[in-house]
Amino acid sequence: MYIHGVLIDDTFAEAFPMSVSRLIVTADSPRLALQAAQAAAGLAISIIGCACEAGLDGAISPNETPDGRPGHGLLLFSYSTEKLEEHLTLRIGQAILPSATSACFNGLETEKMVKVGGRLRYFGDGYQSSKMLEGRRFWRIPVADGEFVLDESFGIGQGVGGGNLILLGSDRSAVLEAAEAAAAAIRLTPGAIAPFPGGICRSPSKPGSRYKNVRASTNDAFCPTLRSRTNTKLSPDIKAVYEIVIDGLSEEIVGRAMAAGMHAACRAGVVQVTAGNYGGKWGPYHLYLRRLLEMYPA
Repeated sequence: MYIHGVLIDDTFAEAFPMSVSRLIVTADSPRLALQAAQAAAGLAISIIGCACEAGLDGAISPNETPDGRPGHGLLLFSYSTEKLEEHLTLRIGQAILPSATSACFNGLETEKMVKVGGRLRYFGDGYQSSKMLEGRRFWRIPVADGEFVLDESFGIGQGVGGGNLILLGSDRSAVLEAAEAAAAAIRLTPGAIAPFPGGICRSPSKPGSRYKNVRASTNDAFCPTLRSRTNTKLSPDIKAVYEIVIDGLSEEIVGRAMAAGMHAACRAGVVQVTAGNYGGKWGPYHLYLRRLLEMYPA
């Protein structure tokens, strides 16, 4: 299959279940809300290193937020409910609470609810208070520009992680332009994130390593500089490769985001699009590239 002259490999991205939460971060202005959400997503690039992947989930208008102020959505993913609960407490407490004029609310109603505000309330040193509204408890923690308001409990559901696109080209600047276009298209898909910086990963990885205790290492099969030293998957004309990793609230959302990314990339400077998988043994979700393009045309 070719899209705009770009070869789409007959392969699939192998994705897997992840625990997911969605936060609604509000503040006095859209800029401040975005600033707080970005801080909370800091360094949540890959579960390989920090056990959390996070990304922005779009601006939220004041008539859609619990406190009637401008907000921003934030999605967080991890490999277990326990680890995600840990990161919720850490990231809300260390990044959102100290951000100017901020508040933080649960954005995902699920059966599994964990008490995060119930822990962070102790920052109030006994001066905190709570209020019940329509069966929902909010904590009010005094801070120097007013009070930090947050939900007592946050939902943890099951999402999908590990969707991916690997973009190949003969010119690095052209492939980078295509990757940026793909990442921008993915950001426009509600409920999906591309957690790497700018949505783009310059270091596709593979499980394991020749070194003991290293969980992941460079995917040498996709490194142009290692073409002569490994079992390469690259043709001689490929000079640059970028990967985009996609997490989402569901398999359908990840599939839609991957299709949007492919359509955008194929209008730019790539010559081939493929995906990473491990023979179907890594995860239960198999997202076939050609099928996605047929299901979700441009």
